[in-house]
Amino acid sequence: MQPHLIVFTDLDGTLLDHHSYSWRAASPALTKLATNGIPLIFNSSKTAAEMRHLQNTMGIRAPFIVENGAAAVIPAGCLGRTEEQVMNFGADHQQVLRTLMVQREAGAQFRGFSDMTDTELAEVAGLDKVEASRARQRLGTEPLIWQGSDSELDQFSTALEREGLRLVQGGRFWHAMGRFDKAEGARFLLEQYREHYLGEPIITIALGDSPNDQRMLEAADIPVVIRGVNSDQVQLPSQKHPMRSLKPGPEGWNECVLNLLFEYGY
Repeated sequence: MQPHLIVFTDLDGTLLDHHSYSWRAASPALTKLATNGIPLIFNSSKTAAEMRHLQNTMGIRAPFIVENGAAAVIPAGCLGRTEEQVMNFGADHQQVLRTLMVQREAGAQFRGFSDMTDTELAEVAGLDKVEASRARQRLGTEPLIWQGSDSELDQFSTALEREGLRLVQGGRFWHAMGRFDKAEGARFLLEQYREHYLGEPIITIALGDSPNDQRMLEAADIPVVIRGVNSDQVQLPSQKHPMRSLKPGPEGWNECVLNLLFEYGY
């Protein structure tokens, strides 16, 4: 029996070009996935609103994993759902905000996305107002700008850890979040597909370009490391037989996915 394939993918620098954020170079593989009914599951730091917009633009309808694993979203019409289902892993956004408020009252100095208007965030992050609005609609993480000293930042991080949260440094912002990673959402959705496919064989493919994708790649049957600035830092066990692209971004994504589809008879 031909196995069902499920593809999990990071976005920025993987399916999307790091500079233009275009996926056009991956169009042949995207078309082949859609033609064969193979689910393409986004798994990145983007919010649900950002992913819905991207899916609509690309003509994709499938579950997705948001905010580096904070939650998995199954849209209505997918996996037999009649209405959208959201599964949070760890603290949800309101829990994170409540914990941050306690820390602010104790003297922590920061400004989070929830403290800003769409216009303010657009100016800070270099987005337009619509993009800023989508970025502010969080399910499980709160990006913030730290305004205190380095020593106070250490104290703030320790205080969050005592409350079951962690503070992670991103490119421009710090991110307050629960304890989860990209693999948790992938495992949850895999179980949903196992039920949906009535126990028929499934092979999972995961594509990413940085250490942030490590756990997702390790959890997949076939990990694919897309060439990028930090891709050499992704070190997977030799028994996983990871595939590495020769080209960066969507060009490398396209070649690797097409090769795998051919290998499995699609």
